[in-house]
Amino acid sequence: MTKLPLPIDEVIPELQQALDQAGTAVLLAEPGAGKTTRVPLSLLSEPWLGGQRILLLEPRRLAARAAAVYMASQLGEAVGGTVGYRMRGDSRVSANTRITVVTEGILTRMLQQDPALIGTGLVIFDEFHERSLHADLGLALAWQSRQLLRDDLRLLVMSATLDARPIAEMLDGAPVVQSRGRMFPVETVYAPGAANEPLERKVHRAVRRALAEHDGSVLVFLPGAREIRRTESLL
Repeated sequence: MTKLPLPIDEVIPELQQALDQAGTAVLLAEPGAGKTTRVPLSLLSEPWLGGQRILLLEPRRLAARAAAVYMASQLGEAVGGTVGYRMRGDSRVSANTRITVVTEGILTRMLQQDPALIGTGLVIFDEFHERSLHADLGLALAWQSRQLLRDDLRLLVMSATLDARPIAEMLDGAPVVQSRGRMFPVETVYAPGAANEPLERKVHRAVRRALAEHDGSVLVFLPGAREIRRTESLL
């Protein structure tokens, strides 16, 4: 595993203890803290896991694949070994896979086909602040499985911006673990445009503004390939 220190490292012992004692936890960590890729690897050898697998729910396909590739590289392996992924139309897992990164539809289907999730010791819901019907349903089904079928099934909800209290209360008072370290300070700046203005023009203007006002690079998130291509063309 990489030796690069990350903010999330400071709270991993607290998180391990919370999952050991309570069986559930809510983790809050700033963007860039390392929660997506560092947490699953750090929990892989926990005694309560007992050699079972970890399911990591990642809402977006690109992020799911990237997380699996990065974690596998930290172990010096190719994807499909200890770390793999499953999504619609694409799967890289094997009999040796211990951490499987899945997208929302896959997790829902797994829970419907096997409500007890036999062989799974921990389900991690990453980026839960994005909220979706699939993610909410997946958490509800996993919680039901823990309540009725598998009291040993651990559940972890991770987020950067989520209000932790309602989720923690729903999980019968799950411990809330917060990573207070930041790799970079985050400031929210709104850049509104006309209601009927195409998204790519709004993004183009925001990127040019960011480059003019700040040093460094710009990371832009867009909803699809079409918007990416159009924004790229304008820039």
